[in-house]
Amino acid sequence: MSPITTSKMSNFRWVICALLFIATTVNYMDRQVLSLTWKDFIAPEFHWTDDHYGTITGLFSIFYAIANLFAGKFVDWMGTKKGYLIAIFVWSTGAVMHAGCGWVAMQMEGYDSIEALRMVQAGSDAAVAIATISVWLFLSCRLILAVGEAGNFPAAIKVTAEYFPKKDRAFSTAIFNSGASVGALAAPATIPLLARSMGWEWAFIIIGVLGYIWMGLWVWLYDKPSNSKHVNKAELTYIEQDEDLDKVEAEKEAEKEAETAAEEKTIGFLKCFSYRQTWSFIVGKLMTDGVWWFFLFWAPAYFSDQYGYSSDSGMGIALIFTLYAIVTVLSIGGGYLPTYFVDKKGMNPYIGRMRAMLIFACFPLLGLIAQPMGEYSAWWPAIIIGLLGAGHQAWSANLYSTIGDMFPKSTVATITGIGAMAGGIGSFLINKGSGMLFTYAEGQGSAFSFMGFDGKPGAYMIVFCICSVAYLVGWCIMKALVPKYKPIVVE
Repeated sequence: MSPITTSKMSNFRWVICALLFIATTVNYMDRQVLSLTWKDFIAPEFHWTDDHYGTITGLFSIFYAIANLFAGKFVDWMGTKKGYLIAIFVWSTGAVMHAGCGWVAMQMEGYDSIEALRMVQAGSDAAVAIATISVWLFLSCRLILAVGEAGNFPAAIKVTAEYFPKKDRAFSTAIFNSGASVGALAAPATIPLLARSMGWEWAFIIIGVLGYIWMGLWVWLYDKPSNSKHVNKAELTYIEQDEDLDKVEAEKEAEKEAETAAEEKTIGFLKCFSYRQTWSFIVGKLMTDGVWWFFLFWAPAYFSDQYGYSSDSGMGIALIFTLYAIVTVLSIGGGYLPTYFVDKKGMNPYIGRMRAMLIFACFPLLGLIAQPMGEYSAWWPAIIIGLLGAGHQAWSANLYSTIGDMFPKSTVATITGIGAMAGGIGSFLINKGSGMLFTYAEGQGSAFSFMGFDGKPGAYMIVFCICSVAYLVGWCIMKALVPKYKPIVVE
């Protein structure tokens, strides 16, 4: 099918960009349904403790990290249209499947209604059995969700490369990636209300079905630009404007191949672990990714536990919305600070980036006062956690950039995957550990005390302290491993 021809350039590429934005928004909302419903809606039915939820969130981080290692290869293998379609089908199916966990648990344990599950005596053998089987059911659904969600970003980046010339790709990527922020803001404003009015199962179903609707739009609208009936000749010429330049660049690269071959050689997977730079990145991810995932998964439960604001209450929605709004607005400036140090202060990129990361590592120190300030108002922890989250996003953006500073391009993806695994391990440890700690502290009551807080508030204070210093500890170790700019040159 040949492109339509008119004198005025069509703008169908922005329709495709809008589709990517919607997919990213739905992706983030699907991920958040559990964190916004488990404490007030799911846990009473299945007799979950914080430890159970910590197991689910911790293993989800591992599932997602592992899936990210293969998602890009899968999309390249299947092609953009099929690869993206399969990814969203998988994660939407995983999201919808959560709704059936209650019915399956009821059948497996021999109960005739969900209410019968709820009425089982807490702490009894029957309650333990219900909790155990339901955790495994939810873990199965989270595995499917993680595998599918891992394909979103690689597929979206590939689509952007197909539909936009190089000069527009950063802008289009920023647009579709803002869907994560929109999803973060939309989730607390909609999901708890759906759970309250229709049941938590319908929250999973409705948000999951949005992915199926998107699939219909994708099949209808997407095709490669050269084959799309919605792209005219003028727009196609605009999209493909880099091709001639790429040919020229390819010729230039061929001439320089002898000079740059050493830098572009691929480093073997095991060989990567012999470099201090690799371990520096591993430490950065291991120490800090878990902090982000902790606050992402536990913030709704924290406001419910500590202040009595359920996720579907007006105050609960306002607190979570404010938290994510702060993260969204303030994290935007994370990429500017290194530029300032490089352009204005004359630092090399690595030194400038590390200087910026040191500043961002200080943001989480505010977490030390989140719990004490919560004695005055729940708004203080919401604001402080929002500032901490913004610091993390800025830190993470610069941490990823250190890979390109140090490693040849041919090895960047490998190091990124290694770091993702380290981040997944860190996320598992903090989420699982927090769940175990909260359950233990709640059982001990006033016998458990830390820094003037008893019971579960004391446990939260411990985790806040760990989260607050993790970035500075991580930065110091990174600096010790790689004290100065030292790019890797493969002999």
